[in-house]
Amino acid sequence: MSVSNERELAGLAEQVLANAKRAGGPAAEVEVLVERVDMGLTRFANSYIHQNVAEATTTVRVRLHAGGRTAAGSTTVTTPDALADLVDRTLAAARLSPTDPGWPGLAPPAAPRGRGYVDERIVDASPEQRAGLVRAFVDAAGGLTTAGYASTQYWQTAFVNSNDHSAYAATTQVVLDGVARTASSDGTGRAAGVRLTDVDGGVLGARAAAKARAAADPVELRPGRYEVVLEPPAVADMLHFLAVHCFNAKAVGEGRSFAELGAPQFDPAVSLIDDASANGTGLPFDVQGTPRARLHLVAAGVTAGLAHDRRTAAEAGTASTGHAQLDRHTGPIATNLSLKPPPGPAPIVTPGPAADSSVAALVARIKRGILVSDHWYTRVLDPKSLVVTGLTRNGVWLIENGEPTTALRNFRFTQSYPLALAPGAVLGVGTHAMTLPGEWPAAAHVTPALHLATWHFSGGASG
Repeated sequence: MSVSNERELAGLAEQVLANAKRAGGPAAEVEVLVERVDMGLTRFANSYIHQNVAEATTTVRVRLHAGGRTAAGSTTVTTPDALADLVDRTLAAARLSPTDPGWPGLAPPAAPRGRGYVDERIVDASPEQRAGLVRAFVDAAGGLTTAGYASTQYWQTAFVNSNDHSAYAATTQVVLDGVARTASSDGTGRAAGVRLTDVDGGVLGARAAAKARAAADPVELRPGRYEVVLEPPAVADMLHFLAVHCFNAKAVGEGRSFAELGAPQFDPAVSLIDDASANGTGLPFDVQGTPRARLHLVAAGVTAGLAHDRRTAAEAGTASTGHAQLDRHTGPIATNLSLKPPPGPAPIVTPGPAADSSVAALVARIKRGILVSDHWYTRVLDPKSLVVTGLTRNGVWLIENGEPTTALRNFRFTQSYPLALAPGAVLGVGTHAMTLPGEWPAAAHVTPALHLATWHFSGGASG
């Protein structure tokens, strides 16, 4: 990868800040964010690599508040003329914008917790190294047809504002996401990490193949409400929707979220934390320069916190938690969630339909239920109650007398995620947590499997 350094990124940020202060006048409030992303991607299908691409993009973003009006702009061209033009365009946009009575002001100087985690092996990762991950996945699938991708990413961020605040951080991530396929079924192996050694292509390929073989020749089961075990990929989907729609302070303030601080809205087995420093999975400050603290969203079932940016914090009379997004209309979002498993040693990973021995232990408790590997194509039907509809994928099994017995065809489900985690609804939490890629840059969720009392499968393969 071609890599910039801290001095170069900070220099760009300071240059834009100086331009904006000159153009906007002494009363203008300005913040500048410079992001450098170096990404390598290796894709494979039919068990061979068909694409390898790499890109290195530096994006300069400026937000300016002058005369009671706010505007933002960005560019990926970093020549002096382009940066001067960025400031001029943003200032012109501010003059044409409506007044912004809710402007919360700029972040004050504050040191973030650390500067992120950087693995030099990911920074220097070559196509051959990503190909090695793919090769291990394909070989471990034992002749099954495979497809997927391996990616390496290196993020660097420099921030400055006219309030004398500056910060720099960087982080790395590797992701391997693949499927193995029989004539009638798929299985998946997916993982993320901050070190190149965090992802083992052989383990993921063997897992995908074992699940695909165990899911072959599925039969249809009548839709309805069933006791379930959701494996970590399916649980990660739940965490994403909870972060976007439930613990988002903008959604709460607008009455679009069920979250109520201090209320026991979840089962006591649920403890949910957002922590950018957990396993090094995120950046230590947000796009407004606010340090990201360890944020307890749910503590033993009680809704304990919300994600705030500076605007929602000012409206609520509290402090930003460092979760601002580039699009303020999105609201603040927690991007590095950890669903904390119960204390105790992690089990030995074992192959088979259950991805690890903690999943097998949860399955062993169930007389009759369903084991779900993964969710996809999930969409919100009602944000207030967070009713989500989607499909199962990559392996579903009937559980009978504590064992997965019959492979099932995929279901459509229609389920309120908060109700699935409500008091009394969580019957077990796996002891082995997986790190899975999130939907946002530098995002990842750490989650175990869950044993839930009920899940509404609203349709089957026949409708």
